[in-house]
Amino acid sequence: MHRLVVIGGDAAGMSAASQARKRRGPDELQIVAFERGRATSYSACGIPYWISGAVEREEQLVTRTPEAHRRNHIDVRTRTEVVGIDVDARTVRACDLEGGTEYTEPFDDLVYAAGSVPARPPVPGVDAAGVYGVQTLDDGAALRAALTDEVHRVVIVGGGYIGLEVAEACQVRGLAVTVVDRSPTPVGMFDPDIGTFIADAVRGLGIELVLADAVSEIATDADGRACAVHTSSGRQLPADLVVLGVGVRPNVALAREAGIPLGPSGGIAVDHRMRTEAPGVWAAGDCVESIHRLSGQRVVVALGTHANKQGRVAGINLGGGYATFPGVIGTAITKVCDVEVARTGLSEAEAEAAGYRFVSAAVDSTTRAGYFPGAQPIRVKLVAEKRTGRLLGAQIVGRDDAAKRIDVLATAIWNEMHVDEVLSLDLSYAPPFSPVWDPVLIAARKAQDAVEAEFR
Repeated sequence: MHRLVVIGGDAAGMSAASQARKRRGPDELQIVAFERGRATSYSACGIPYWISGAVEREEQLVTRTPEAHRRNHIDVRTRTEVVGIDVDARTVRACDLEGGTEYTEPFDDLVYAAGSVPARPPVPGVDAAGVYGVQTLDDGAALRAALTDEVHRVVIVGGGYIGLEVAEACQVRGLAVTVVDRSPTPVGMFDPDIGTFIADAVRGLGIELVLADAVSEIATDADGRACAVHTSSGRQLPADLVVLGVGVRPNVALAREAGIPLGPSGGIAVDHRMRTEAPGVWAAGDCVESIHRLSGQRVVVALGTHANKQGRVAGINLGGGYATFPGVIGTAITKVCDVEVARTGLSEAEAEAAGYRFVSAAVDSTTRAGYFPGAQPIRVKLVAEKRTGRLLGAQIVGRDDAAKRIDVLATAIWNEMHVDEVLSLDLSYAPPFSPVWDPVLIAARKAQDAVEAEFR
């Protein structure tokens, strides 16, 4: 019988396993999935909201339990870590983390979906007690348990998406929160003007931001527990607890040791069908690189949306079907309390690095008709190619469901629309939802003016 082994039991791995099972029954295909944690198919993106209490129970984050997968004839082995791959012998070496025993498991096809690992700043004290990451469901459980009544001050290292989401979670719980980031503005994928707007809004919520200042040390007390964060400028920030939110990197150590080729981004190199260059080895999720549809570059984007899609593609192909993954354009969204931010496509810096000549336009508007109760400010910025007017990127910051407007612009970029076409879109209007000129249309009009100015 044909054997499929899956490394990683979350979005990409279990999507691949489930899609393969849909197409090939248990009498034709045996599927074994290894997961080093205790849960499968869970929403890592929901962890900050579980920590805050917005999500009440851990089980709400789990889409499909190991037992549910087993009922689907997928042999899920939790708390079991794959520690070696022999591509030539077609085996993996697995370690039972509870009992400590190791054994080998054969495969005909292998799906490598090991995800990502947290980036850790190389500073003294980073491994001390009281320093937490937020990568897996187990990480979230540990941090949630640590937020006892004795914790009053939390320092978060990193002002990206995860850092700000955890900052919100802690602030909602009534804690004093400080976010430290070496960049001059939070969420470095945004242009500086939008980043400044984000920083002002976050500070207005009562969260302290220490920007353009790197962490130099996590100081510990006599018991070896984190008690303060020191920065390069000499600041000392007292902390009862420290959270690392400096991003992630692809978990490719096993692949590298096994000789599975990596790409220039540091992720595993795959083709459009999610096949690696090693025969019979497929890969999907945070550990692989994707093609950016605008820049043409190979990039690693750690998002559950892509992981699920890539796993689905791999599983369809393994099940005898045909599917491809078409690439990414960098769409992302998050919020800090009631401040929402989103982006898609290329920022100005990314457009320049990709060799584009471009114009940009930013507008301030409101989420509803200005006279309608509850109207909130929104800023929309567009980046468009010079002369052609092709939309290259968009960024939004605002309140009151402002950021979901990014999906309109992501759709436009995906379909290679120009700003004059965006300007002509038949978008919905009613005073409770939008001004008569939606902020997206106002930004497109201003961007089109900038494009036309090139011809004058």
